[in-house]
Formats: sequence, C-alpha cells, structure tokens
Amino acid sequence: MAGAIVAGAGPKGMNAAVAAAGGPVVHVPGLAPSDGGRASAQQIDQAATTTEASVVDVAGGVVRLQPVTTAGKSWVVEAFVPDSALGENTARDWWLLLGLAVILVGGSVIVVDRLARGAVSSANNLVEAALAVGDGDLDVRISPSGPRELAEAGYAFNRMADRLVSSRTDERELVADLSHRLRTPLTALRLDAEALDPDDTQIIDLTADEVDRRRGIRRIRQAIATLEDEVNSLINTTRQAVAAEVAAAPEEGLCDASEVVRERMTFWSALAGDQNRQFRVVGAHLRIPVPVARAELAAALDAILGNVFRYTPQGTAFEVALSRRDGWVALRVDDAGPGIPDPERALRRGQSQQGSTGLGLDIARRLTQSTGGSVSLDRATMGGASVVMLIADAEATPKTPSRFGLVGRGRLGRRPS
Repeated sequence: MAGAIVAGAGPKGMNAAVAAAGGPVVHVPGLAPSDGGRASAQQIDQAATTTEASVVDVAGGVVRLQPVTTAGKSWVVEAFVPDSALGENTARDWWLLLGLAVILVGGSVIVVDRLARGAVSSANNLVEAALAVGDGDLDVRISPSGPRELAEAGYAFNRMADRLVSSRTDERELVADLSHRLRTPLTALRLDAEALDPDDTQIIDLTADEVDRRRGIRRIRQAIATLEDEVNSLINTTRQAVAAEVAAAPEEGLCDASEVVRERMTFWSALAGDQNRQFRVVGAHLRIPVPVARAELAAALDAILGNVFRYTPQGTAFEVALSRRDGWVALRVDDAGPGIPDPERALRRGQSQQGSTGLGLDIARRLTQSTGGSVSLDRATMGGASVVMLIADAEATPKTPSRFGLVGRGRLGRRPS
C-alpha cells in the first residue's frame, strides 16, 4: 500500500493494492477514520507524526499503523491482526525451542565432560611423573596435553627433568675430576711420608722427644692412608655410577684414545716434574677412536699411571704409547722401575704385593674385556714393568690378537732378559 501511494496510483491501482495486501485501511490524518478501520482518530494523528510504524492494541487484536508521506501529503495505512492469528502455531514453536535448548544443553555437557576428562588425565600424568622423579627416576617424561596451561606445565616439567639429569651428570663429572686431582698430590704426599724416618717406638733407648716425633710420623702416615682410602672409595663410587650410565646409553661409549692420553698426561706431568721423572708420549698425535666411555678409559689409564708413581722410586722414567693394528688399539705404559715379580698375581684383583687396593690393573682388565680385548704384563725395554691394554678399534674389525701386545712392546727394540 505504501508503495502504491508513493507511486501515485489511481483508484483502480489502489483497489488492486488493497486486495493484494489483504484489505488494509488508508486514513487521512486530521479527518474522521475511514470506514472499516479500528484505530481512533487520536491514534491515527499520533502515528502520522512519526516516521516509524507503530502497533496499537484494539478490541479483538492489534493494528499496525504505517505513516506514508509524499508530495507534502500524509496518509496512515492500518493493518489489523486478530488475536487468533497472533497465537497460531505458538505451541509448535515452543516445542521447537524446548527441543533446541535440550540439544544445546546436552551437547554442552558432552563437550565439557570430554574437556574435563582430558584435563584430569593430563593432571594425573603430571602428578605421576612428579612422584616418579621424587623417587629418583630422572628418565621419566610426559607427553604434554590438555588445556594450554597444563600443556605448558608438561613442557616445563620435561625441561626440569632434563636440567636435573644434566646437573647430576655435571656433579658426577666434578666429583670424578676432583677425586683424580686429589689423588695426584696425595700420591706425592704418601711418597714423601714413606721417605721419613721409621715410626717404630718400641726401641728402648729412644728419648722422649724422639718417641713423640716418631708418633707424629705414624699419625701422618695413618692419616694419609685413611685419606687415600676415602679418595679410592670416592673414585670407585663415581666410576660405578658412570659405568651404569654408559651401560644405559651405549651410543655414548665412544671416545678418542689419543685425546684421553694427551689430557691425562697433561694432568700427570705436574707430579712427574716434581719427582724429576722423565717421560714421553708416543703415537697420541692421531685420532684413534675406541668403543669405550671417555671417563672409563681415563680412569683405567690413571690407575696404571698411579701405580707407576706409587711403586717406583722418584726419578724413575716412564713412557705412554698408543699403537693401532689389525682392528686393535694398544695402550702401553712402560717404566724403568724394578718391575713386577709375579705378573699373574698382580692381574688378580686384591692380590697386589705392594699393599695397594688391587683395583688398578683390575680396572684396566674390565675395561679391555668389555671390548673383547685384554691386559698383559711383561718386562719393558726400559727395564721395569710394561702394561698393555688391548682395546678393540671402533673403526675396524678386530682380528685374532695373538701377539699384538708383544709387537707393541717390541717396536722399541729387543726386550732385555
């Protein structure tokens, strides 16, 4: 109707528009309401003053009053809607709304339940992993999942566990390094203490001052022995922990034997200089990989060198040599000392004839046997003991090592009888 009025339709067009629109009534503001209308003159005049349609309650229903203005003239189009039409199909709409509400609530419950299950599962995994770390299992890790906050907590937990493992490894390396550093000056102190006068106080004609002095010497020797036992225990404990880690991660059991020899000889050279020992290193200028952990090889070499410093007089020369042949690597330590009277007994743990712990050669033997090699003892060309550790080559297939150790010794010349 509004469109027909604005377009200036004639009576015929207006009648067609009224019929098409369902019989609305057109009022002219300021005049009496048109026939068939239900709105009052006041309601019509008030609707004409606005630009938007208005809805007015009347008897039997409601009317919608739509103002229309064109060419300076105003009209109000009235459309009546009975109460029966207003309430038609409302029950169906309410049931549809109720069903939709039930579906939305049920879906929300399912989604919330799944989210809650994921969050609870992630939290339980984090708690179990934390308890495992608390019990000492530093290898446990979790797969971060769940809400963003719990996932971030999972990543933080894994980083913390990695840091704990790194810290433990650094701590053990520090303990091992300090232990070996202590052993060198301790060996020198023990040798100096053995060079002191006897500590026997049972001689009858000793003066009181001499008895006190000998008792002091005895206390020094006993303190050194106690300290040496503690250092040995600390080294062995650290070595066992390192060996366990190597067994758990065999891919890390690889090192450069030449690098280990150079590093340990730098360490022992200070004590050698203090004791006026001449030494040389042979064959450690090229890379020679062996399938053992670096710490284990260093510990075995330290054990053998420690025996040289402990059981040969000061000023005794020694030599450390590396050779490589037929899939085997020979690490040889020779000295110019008195030698070993019973090599077979010396190779058995705890059977040392000089009062040591007996662990030195046993450590070397266990290291070489882990690669299929062995340890052999003989008299060196320098006149003293010759210890050869035969270790598998990491870059070649070992052949039968029948005489490689002897060849390693013979490379310097004929062995003296």
